[in-house]
Amino acid sequence: MGQILDKLQGKQWREKQMRKITDKVFYRFKNETGRANLKFEDLYIAVLLVYNDINKLLPGPHFDPPPKEEVRALMQECDMNLDGELDHEEFVKFIKKLTKDTFITVSQGLIITLAVAPTVALITKRTTEGVPGVGKVVQKIPNAVYASLVTLTVVMFQKAVEARE
Repeated sequence: MGQILDKLQGKQWREKQMRKITDKVFYRFKNETGRANLKFEDLYIAVLLVYNDINKLLPGPHFDPPPKEEVRALMQECDMNLDGELDHEEFVKFIKKLTKDTFITVSQGLIITLAVAPTVALITKRTTEGVPGVGKVVQKIPNAVYASLVTLTVVMFQKAVEARE
């Protein structure tokens, strides 16, 4: 539940996660190639790796990487020194622009889940309190604990469904 609350911190949390992902991918290429900048071919592979990490680490739906044409156009826009390659800071700016819509979708899905699930939990708790055998157990569980358990279950179920897709 603590991880879910961390994710609600919003913009700072997302920027921190993206910076970790972009740094990891950029320095992986730098270490493997020995070059300080990314050419287009390396950049497109880096984009695929970034989207792979986004899909693995961040809650929400699966995101497909953009087509090569879009990557090429954005690369030209972010290449401040016009050398046809992206350095580390240009790469960070590039990924930020490329993934800005991704985080809007992730945030909306998470907010909907965390707002709706507790409400549904409390409604189902009231409904099950009258069921023989189960009702007495459900009555003993505090509302806050019950809502948290149901919300956590819903989030875990969403992640399991996303993993199968």
